[in-house]
Amino acid sequence: MNQEVMNLFNPQAPAQVFDSIRISLASPEKILSWSFGEIKKPETINYRTFKPERDGLFCARIFGPIKDYECLCGKYKRMKYKGVICEKCGVEVTLSRVRRERMGHIELAAPVAHIWFLKSLPSRIGTLLDMTLKDIERVLYFENYIVTEPGLTALKEHQLLSEEEYMIAVDEYGEDSFTAMIGAEAIHDLLAGMDLEKIAGDLRSELASTTSELKQKKFLKRLKVVENFMESGNRPEWMIMKVVPVIPPDLRPLVPLDGGRFATSDLNDLYRRVINRNNRLKRLIELRAPGIIVRNEKRMLQEAVDALFDNGRRGRVITGANKRPLKSLSDMLKGKQGRFRQNLLGKRVDYSGRSVIVTGPELKLHQCGLPKKMALELFKPFIYARLDAKGFSSTVKQAKKLVEKERPEVWDILDEVIREHPVLLNRAPTLHRLGIQAFEPTLIEGKAIQLHPLVCTAFNADFDGDQMAVHVPLSLEAQLEARVLMMSTNNILHPASGAPIIVPSQDMVLGLYYLSIVNQNEPGEGMVFADMGELQHALETKAVTLHAKIKGRFRSVDAEGNVVSKIYDTTPGRMIIGELLPKNVNVPYETANQEMTKKNISKMIDTVYRHCGQKETVIFCDRIMALGFAHACRAGISFGKDDMLIPDTKIKLVSETEALAKEYEQQYNDGLITQGEKYNKVVDAWAKCSEKVADEMMARIKAVEFEDNGRQKPMNSIYMMSHSGARGSPTQMRQLAGMRGLMAKPSGEIIETPIISNFKEGLTVLEYFNSTHGARKGLADTALKTANSGYLTRRLVDVAQDCIVNSLDCGTDKGLTMQPIVDAGQIVASIGQRVLGRTALDDINHPVSGEVLVKAGKLMDERDVEQIEKAGVQSVRIRSALTCEVRTGVCAVCYGRDLARGTPVNQGEAVGVIAAQSIGEPGTQLTMRTFHMGGTAQVVDSSFLEASYEGKVEIRNRNVVR
Repeated sequence: MNQEVMNLFNPQAPAQVFDSIRISLASPEKILSWSFGEIKKPETINYRTFKPERDGLFCARIFGPIKDYECLCGKYKRMKYKGVICEKCGVEVTLSRVRRERMGHIELAAPVAHIWFLKSLPSRIGTLLDMTLKDIERVLYFENYIVTEPGLTALKEHQLLSEEEYMIAVDEYGEDSFTAMIGAEAIHDLLAGMDLEKIAGDLRSELASTTSELKQKKFLKRLKVVENFMESGNRPEWMIMKVVPVIPPDLRPLVPLDGGRFATSDLNDLYRRVINRNNRLKRLIELRAPGIIVRNEKRMLQEAVDALFDNGRRGRVITGANKRPLKSLSDMLKGKQGRFRQNLLGKRVDYSGRSVIVTGPELKLHQCGLPKKMALELFKPFIYARLDAKGFSSTVKQAKKLVEKERPEVWDILDEVIREHPVLLNRAPTLHRLGIQAFEPTLIEGKAIQLHPLVCTAFNADFDGDQMAVHVPLSLEAQLEARVLMMSTNNILHPASGAPIIVPSQDMVLGLYYLSIVNQNEPGEGMVFADMGELQHALETKAVTLHAKIKGRFRSVDAEGNVVSKIYDTTPGRMIIGELLPKNVNVPYETANQEMTKKNISKMIDTVYRHCGQKETVIFCDRIMALGFAHACRAGISFGKDDMLIPDTKIKLVSETEALAKEYEQQYNDGLITQGEKYNKVVDAWAKCSEKVADEMMARIKAVEFEDNGRQKPMNSIYMMSHSGARGSPTQMRQLAGMRGLMAKPSGEIIETPIISNFKEGLTVLEYFNSTHGARKGLADTALKTANSGYLTRRLVDVAQDCIVNSLDCGTDKGLTMQPIVDAGQIVASIGQRVLGRTALDDINHPVSGEVLVKAGKLMDERDVEQIEKAGVQSVRIRSALTCEVRTGVCAVCYGRDLARGTPVNQGEAVGVIAAQSIGEPGTQLTMRTFHMGGTAQVVDSSFLEASYEGKVEIRNRNVVR
């Protein structure tokens, strides 16, 4: 009952149910039927009374009252006069909300062309009339006449005549013998006189008779537009407007500011220009002004209407008082800030917060640390409900007060509320689906969000001031979805490659690598240990070091689950890592008994995931993370200036190359070689020199050195960082301790004089200035390419979003043949890498014995791939999404494995979007490359190419410089 009474006072229009929406041309009659009245004056509001001017852009008589149920003059007030039209001011007594819905119109004194149909390529008006855009513009903007009716004269229909030619034709043939017009009226008459059915018939017969491909294209293009008009029922002459609709005033508001000034929507200015010019034109026509003045005014009216619909599309951009381009109707809709992308697709979210992230190494993988104050704000509705249910408060107001005072019971209830209620964390830019993941919050002091170190790779986050947003899934369904699909523990693999993404990085890798290295002549070398207890005791008493060569017994399980023991040659450090491995027959000790570089750690996690499942993997990852951090700390590895070892041979190599460069210079001066050859030879010599210096430096840093007592010296810290994959690359090490080498200009050209110094020695002024090219290019590229890369992702998603797994099997017998990718004799991608997770199209047989390795229709897993590679199979036919025969989307068998889960793909998976993100996300990361490389030139040269087949080489088109 209460609801009904409320509805009396504030009646809601019933929601309109519709299946589809179509945007089409509006006829002048249609525009008039929408309108509530004509706008005749450019005035907006009276600046003294602040009331809208009559017949102006904000007129209350046309658009409705400013205050609910109150007319403008105040004669009729309140609900009881609802629907009455005041006889004094002419305003209907109704809700002020109608000012958001009611439209007006402007009757134009001369027709104008609609810029969208004129200038949007291909020009619809041009295509229909079979004229070029330039010719139509000449007519519209009063430069040329167009012959609409040639009569019996020698003129042709649609022929353009300049002012002079028109006068000559009038003199020659007489004014009544032909019709030539100018301006939008001419185009309107031509369009109105079109018989679409006849034109369509003519075009079809011309299409059938012509053989020219160019003409066929032209006829088809025109026929398509003609048929579209016939199908929609719209008339071509509606593309020329005689009436301009005016959108409701509350959608283009005028707001008073403090200082007596007003902030207004740009549309009001644009409408005002149209009205002013239209009124002036009306007056000029009434005064029978000279034709040239009227024409000029008509052209200006056309430009004003153009600017209203799409400012800047043609001619100068119309700017406001502060030289800023005015925002037209098209600008309101298009682009990132437009109505569709900003307001309809992107909305503001309630129950969200953002803060800086810090590392939380003691968190479990499924947890994140949420500041208490933030959690209190985010979970307010749940806290109010729980306070009420427990009897702490009887009203929302009371609950609110308790929360504001932060009483002890509120914190207890907050603990209950957040337990097992996941929250979503998002880091911008969200380049792929792992940019938003769900975590269980744990309350922490402070104001920063704590993030688990292992999910940083997925978010591409670091702790140098990055911020993240927190969102709370409210409904039960949303919470369930967050837990099942988005939880960080369910996103262990990268959706693009199927490789683990929660791999330790940086200090964790360094710690694990330090644990796994083997040193010569360490204390305790040759000792034998029965179990981990003994080993721990020996380590504590310093009887043995982490890197000593020892023998140790490792307990694992066999296929039946029985405990089996075996003695391995290993080190105490590796035993500690091996202890963390899950007990499984397919995860042998060998996976831990190796140098723990980042690649090997990734392989180890992959093995654990494939054989032990998700839960074990998550626990294992958390453990090795903690172990990595602990030992990185204990190792005390630091980055010292003395760790950068400059090779002794550098001076000799540089002086040799300098002599070579001088020799080439001399040869050039003597006219033996050209400028280009000299440049190439010098660049090549310096590139080789730089390479040699780098190799010498790596050899020196890598070298194993011994102390006087025969014990191996600790490994070089910088080499450990680089080799383990924790941080730094050989190119960066070369710049630190080798020579910086050749630099590239922003144009890509290489500067002849190299940078001989490295960062340890310091650069000379000239060298420094040569090197700044690269740094600037890095900054510029980062800014420019990131935008392009983001746009690429959007376009990829746009084309691929309909590609969804729709059926289980399309039953096709088509497919692709896969072979290893070989480049210059090197296998870039093995056959195994290419067919893993795909469905075999035919039986795959052993090339020698002929036994069936993989049956047709089987999804190939790691074991099958191993067999194929071992047997030396060179080509495999597989099912592919490219050859799938499902009408829309793709079938599960053609797609193969869902890389993010390691299982066959489920029906309904949006594989198209995943594919688009998988290309777009690394694309954006790659743009950062130049920035980090510092612009050093990369010279790739090879003196031979290895052929994969035997035969003779024949060189054709010989044009060789000796």
